[in-house]
Amino acid sequence: MLRRFRTLLSVWYAYFLEYRAEVLLWALATVLPLILMGVWTKAAEGGDFALSAAEFARYFLCVFLVRQLTIIWVIWEFQEDVVQGRLSFKLLKPLDPGWDYLAQHLSERLTRLPFGLLIVGVFLLVYPQARFVPEAEGLLLGLAASVAAFLLRFLMQYTFALLCFWTERGAAIEELWFVAYIFLSGLIAPLSVFPEAVRNLALLTPFPYLVYFPASLIAGLPVSGGVLQGFAVLGAWFAVLWIVNRWLWRKGLKQFSGMGA
Repeated sequence: MLRRFRTLLSVWYAYFLEYRAEVLLWALATVLPLILMGVWTKAAEGGDFALSAAEFARYFLCVFLVRQLTIIWVIWEFQEDVVQGRLSFKLLKPLDPGWDYLAQHLSERLTRLPFGLLIVGVFLLVYPQARFVPEAEGLLLGLAASVAAFLLRFLMQYTFALLCFWTERGAAIEELWFVAYIFLSGLIAPLSVFPEAVRNLALLTPFPYLVYFPASLIAGLPVSGGVLQGFAVLGAWFAVLWIVNRWLWRKGLKQFSGMGA
């Protein structure tokens, strides 16, 4: 199993290295947090917010880094494989196709990382107030939370992708889900600036733990709900989605008709 997965990683890494110029464009397409950094730091200079201008800058810098680690597109890949019949060939391999998609995402992360760090370096020259040295504990916890967020986001989207066994446009469900993700994940604003009622509701969903939670840990900012609650919610949602995922997989295979093959 480990040898097979290692082989998949090496194959996909070689593939993404061949298309590294495209990977660079993907990294550049995710600079929204760095744009919002300028908006919120400017607003904090003249307004009364829970975070200072420097803290906003640190937060959105970390949001950008977390996003580089947690971007997922498996639902579109799976949908195309189902519609075009490529999934039929993947099912012939002695390995669950999910491992192939996971290896694809991990390899892309390795290819994207140098470009992401380069972009961060450029923006640190533009926003010197965002420069900081994270504490070792916060950095380790933030990286662990980022890995957990990546796995949860992957499982979440892969679970939605399994609906493609019944519909040709399973990605439409992800697009609806993405609206809630944008507003509640902390991508456009940290949860500390939300009204308390909205913040308490958001903390019951998986969204804040996908971006806000790891970004705040790395930035050394207070975390709404606490660190233990954050990891507990990540684990609970992962367990629920894993059960749903395996159930949909078994039902979907019986439904699958080899479309496009």
